[in-house]
Amino acid sequence: MAWAIWPDEVTYTEHDQRITSGDVTLDTRLYLPKSASASNRVPALLLGHGFGGTKESVAADAKELAGQGYAVMTWTARGFGASTGRIHLNSPDHEVRDAQNLLSWLAEKPEIRTDSAGDPRVGVVGGSYGGALALLLAGADSRVDAIVPMITWNDLGESLFPGGVFKQTWAGIFFGAGMSRGATGNPQCGRWAQDVCETYLRVASTGVLDDKSRELLAKRSPESVLNRIKAPTLLIQGEADSLFPLSEADANARGISGAPVRVAWFTGGHDGGQGPLSDQNRVKFLTVQWLNHYVKGEGAAPSDSFTYSRIAGFDPVEEGRLATGFQLADYPGLTGDKTVSFDVAGPPQQIANPPNGSPSAISSLPQAGALSSFVNGVVTDLPGQSAIWVTQPLPESLNVVGSPTVKIRVASPTGEATVFVKLYDVDQNNQASLSNGLIAPLRLTGLPANIEQAQPITVTLPAIVRNIEEGHRLRVTVAAADQAYLGPVDPVVYTVQAQGAVTLPTVPATAIPTTDTLWLIALVALIVLLAIGVVGGIAYARYRHRRRDRTVVSAYQEMPLFVKGLRKTYGDFVAVESIDFTVERGQVVGMLGPNGAGKTTSLRVLMGLTQATAGEVLIFGHPLAPGAPVLSRIGALVEGPGFLPHLTGEQNLRAYWKASGRPPQDARFEEAMAIAGLGDAIGRRVKEYSHGMKQRLAVAQAMLGLPELLVLDEPTDGLDPPQIAEMRRVLQRYATDGRAVLVSSHLLAEVEQTCTHVVVMHKGRVVASGRVEEIVGDAPTTIFEVSDVDLAQKTLDKFAGVSYAPEGDRTLIVDLDEVSRAEAVAALVRAGVGVDRVAPRRRLEDAFLALVGTSTAGSGDR
Repeated sequence: MAWAIWPDEVTYTEHDQRITSGDVTLDTRLYLPKSASASNRVPALLLGHGFGGTKESVAADAKELAGQGYAVMTWTARGFGASTGRIHLNSPDHEVRDAQNLLSWLAEKPEIRTDSAGDPRVGVVGGSYGGALALLLAGADSRVDAIVPMITWNDLGESLFPGGVFKQTWAGIFFGAGMSRGATGNPQCGRWAQDVCETYLRVASTGVLDDKSRELLAKRSPESVLNRIKAPTLLIQGEADSLFPLSEADANARGISGAPVRVAWFTGGHDGGQGPLSDQNRVKFLTVQWLNHYVKGEGAAPSDSFTYSRIAGFDPVEEGRLATGFQLADYPGLTGDKTVSFDVAGPPQQIANPPNGSPSAISSLPQAGALSSFVNGVVTDLPGQSAIWVTQPLPESLNVVGSPTVKIRVASPTGEATVFVKLYDVDQNNQASLSNGLIAPLRLTGLPANIEQAQPITVTLPAIVRNIEEGHRLRVTVAAADQAYLGPVDPVVYTVQAQGAVTLPTVPATAIPTTDTLWLIALVALIVLLAIGVVGGIAYARYRHRRRDRTVVSAYQEMPLFVKGLRKTYGDFVAVESIDFTVERGQVVGMLGPNGAGKTTSLRVLMGLTQATAGEVLIFGHPLAPGAPVLSRIGALVEGPGFLPHLTGEQNLRAYWKASGRPPQDARFEEAMAIAGLGDAIGRRVKEYSHGMKQRLAVAQAMLGLPELLVLDEPTDGLDPPQIAEMRRVLQRYATDGRAVLVSSHLLAEVEQTCTHVVVMHKGRVVASGRVEEIVGDAPTTIFEVSDVDLAQKTLDKFAGVSYAPEGDRTLIVDLDEVSRAEAVAALVRAGVGVDRVAPRRRLEDAFLALVGTSTAGSGDR
C-alpha cells in the first residue's frame, strides 16, 4: 500500500547491506531519516514483505514511512531474492529468529532510539507473510513496542483446510512462489525447507491435514503465541480475501489479552487488492496514528473502536470506486450487534460430485483482481452439482457485518461428503451476487445414507460486509465441488437440504464523519480552514462533472464521437499531446500510429478508463466523464477480455452481460453472435477455442447490446490471414444501420481494406485524418528494385526531400517528393547501382511512412 500524499522532498537516505543471521545472509535496506544522528535518535520500524516478495516489494511504503521520521528496515526473507537459505514459512527458529537478529542490529545503530541497551524503540508492520511475522515476533520478543499485522492468518492449518477441505489453488500458488530454477537439492522442493516441502507434497496428494502436518503448521501460526503478545496490536483485515478471511483477524483479536487491540476491516484483501483510494487512506491513517502513539510516543492514545468499510459507489473525482468507512464503539466480533433470521424451506435435493472435481463451480479467482469482481455476482454454480433454497423478500434493508449462519442436512451413500455452502444476495431482477466470492467448505463424516435420518448441521459462513436492500431475497446454495478446493476423486451423489432459517448478524451503520474522512486522507494535522477548502474543492469538482454530463451539445447529438484538443499527461510525461478527430455513423475509422504514438492511451480516455488532462470529448453530444451513462452506448475491447475456460462461449457472454446489471432482453445475443460469425462454436467450451475464435468471441462480447459505437484495440492481434479476413468482414458488417467502429491496429494493409476513414497519430498528435483514399492519394511512392540497397540509400540521401523504406533484400519504397523518377534512376546508375525495376505505387503504408518517418521503433504504445 502507498501510505499518503507526502511532500516530494526526499528526507531520508538508503543503505543496502548484507546482514548475517545464523546460517543465512539477509539482503537488507535501511531507510534512515536525514535528521537522524547520535544526538537525535529516531524510532525504527521493521517492514516485512508478502510471500514471494523481496525488500523491493515494500520500497514505496518504506520511503513514505521514512518520510514520517522512522528508520525503516526492510529485508528479503530467507529463501527469496538475494537472501540465502531455505523457506521455513515463518518458523520461530528461522524467519522469526532472523527478525530478532535485525532488532539487535538496529539497537547497535547510533541513530536509533533505544529503550535500554540492546532494545530498540521499534514497531513491526507487514501484510500477509509479513503480517504473520509481526505477530510471531511480538510473541517471541518483548522488545517489540507495537505491531500492525495486515491480511494475515491466525491458524495456518485452518486457513488452508477450512472446514477440513484443502484449499488447493491458494496452496499451489504459495508453493509455486517458493520454487526456483537456481535452487539445489530436491527439484520438487525448489527453495523450500525439506520438512515444509514434504508436508505440502503429502497434503496436496491426500487432501487430508494429518497430525504431523497440523503440528508443523501450528508452529508457524500466530495462534501459538497470542497469549504472550504484550505489544499494542492494530489488526487490519481484508473483506475481499478468500485466502485469509475476516475470521483470521477475529481469532487473533480474541487471542490477545495482554495488550491494547484494535480491529479494522477494509474492502481489499488478497482477492480485492488495496481497495479504493478512499479506503486506502482510512487504513493508512489508522496505521500511522497507531505507530505514532505507541512507537514515537506522540499523540493521544488511539481509540479501540471497531472500524470497517464497504463500497458505496463510483467517485468521478477519484476516477474509481468509493468506499465509505464506519465505526462502532465496541468490536462486535463476527456475531454482530444483533441478528435477524429469515426462513428457507423446500424439499431435499440431490447434487453430484464430479469425478476428480471437474468440471466444478468457480466462486473466486485467487489474485485475479478485477477479474475476481467479474466472477462475483455471476452465478457459476453448475447444474446437477448444486441445490438452492430462497427466502421471501426482505421487508427492510439490513447492514450485515459478520458471519451469517444456516442449518443444512446432508446424506451420502459413502457416509462422507464434501459440500460448499454459499449465500447469495438476489435482487428484484433475479441478479444474484456472492459477496467477494466467499464460501463455506465442509468435509463431513458419519453421515447416514437417508436424508430423513440426517441431523441438522449449523454452518457458519465467511464474514461479510454488505447492505442487503429491501425487497432482495437470500439464496442458500449447497454445491458438491468448487475449483478452488480439493474434493473427493470418485463421483458420488449426495442428498442435501437447507433447514430452518438464515441468520444474519447486523450492526448500526454509523458512518465516519466527513471531517474525520478528510483527516484520514491527508494524514497530517489539517486546520479547519484547509479542511473546508478541500471539501469545497471536491464538492465543486463533483458538481462540475455532474453539470457537464447533463449538458448535451445539440450539434453533435447524432455524432458517435467528437474529439478536440485531447491531452493526457502523467506528471511530466506527455502521453497524448493534442488530438482532434471525429467518428460518424456508418464509418469504420482506423487509428494508426507507431509504438508510443498514444493510441492506446487515447482509447483508454475515450472509454472512461482514465481521465483526460485537457480537451473535449463528446459521445453523442454528451461530455465524457468517468461513469457517465452515455458510455453504455459504447462497446469496447481495449484492456482484453477474461473468459472462464470451462464455460461455453455463449455462457461467457451471458455471464458478462449479467454482471453488467442490464436487462437480459437488451443483450441481443443472437444478433451479436451472428455478426461475430462463430456459428456452432458458440456452444463449445472456451478452453477448446483457437486464439482467433477467442478474439471473435471478445468482439462479440463488445457487440452485446449492439452499441452504437464499437471501440476495438488490435482486434486482429495474433490472428492468421484467414482469421484476419473474417474479422475484416465482421467489422464491415457491424458498421451498418447507423452504427460506427473505431479500431486501433498496426496492420496497415488491413486498415486500408477494412476502414472507410483513417486517423494517423505520431508523437501524441494527429498528423493526418480523412477518408482512406484521400490519405493514400497524398503519398505517391515508387518501387525501386536494385542490386545494392545500401548504396542506393546513400545515393538517394543526396536528394533533399526524398524519403524511403527498405522492403526485403532488394527493394526500396521511395517517396521522391519533387525529384523525377528519371533523375533518381540516372543518379542510381551513375553510382553503380543496378536498377532492375521502377514502378509507381500508392498504398496506405506509403502514406503512413511519409507521415511518421521511416523509423517506427518504440518500446510499446502508450
